[in-house]
Amino acid sequence: MAKSFIIWGGSGHALVLADILAFEGENIVALFDNNPEIKSPFSGVEIFHGLSGFDRWKLRSLDREKYSAAIAIGGDKGRIRREIAQHFIDLKVSVPSLVHPNAHLSASATVGVGCHILAGAVVGAATVISDHVIVNTNASVDHECRLAHGVHIAPGATLCGCVTVGENSMVGASACILPRLTIGANSVIGAGAVVTRDVPAGTVYVGNPARLLKKLGTGKTSND
Repeated sequence: MAKSFIIWGGSGHALVLADILAFEGENIVALFDNNPEIKSPFSGVEIFHGLSGFDRWKLRSLDREKYSAAIAIGGDKGRIRREIAQHFIDLKVSVPSLVHPNAHLSASATVGVGCHILAGAVVGAATVISDHVIVNTNASVDHECRLAHGVHIAPGATLCGCVTVGENSMVGASACILPRLTIGANSVIGAGAVVTRDVPAGTVYVGNPARLLKKLGTGKTSND
């Protein structure tokens, strides 16, 4: 029986999730977005803006346990993705994980709630993926990796075996993280970077080999 899905986010990631839901025969019945300029990309699906719009939807939708939700917010916004998901969970709206049928997910991997494993992604043996993680199109997460809550692995990125990524961190498109390294929490790895050593929490690393660009929240740059 098809579920009624609501999606927070009305831009590109919502379109990607709509593809997965279409494969599974699910229905999108409402959208939410904080940007009042965003219009619904789906014919006949109403969009609500901001928390005030969310409150209006709550008043109209009293039988909320029949809905499921997906959070279509990518980039390095894992913390925001998790906070919005919690709003739905508090209302007893389920936030299931969505796996594209053309992704490969090892039978020995574990995946938390609210995750998105997109087309062409590979998740290797004994990998542990926590809640609200995105493994984007054609990304590769090899054996025994550990992805904490709110992580985003961008399109085409490669995590070699036994890599640990801390919560809310983002690994940019086509970046490569060498085996047995740790990316600290709330960090960003730039697109195309090749990471050859551990990355401290709250930093941005770019280049090949990857070097510190700045510490997040300080604006400080470095030539290290």
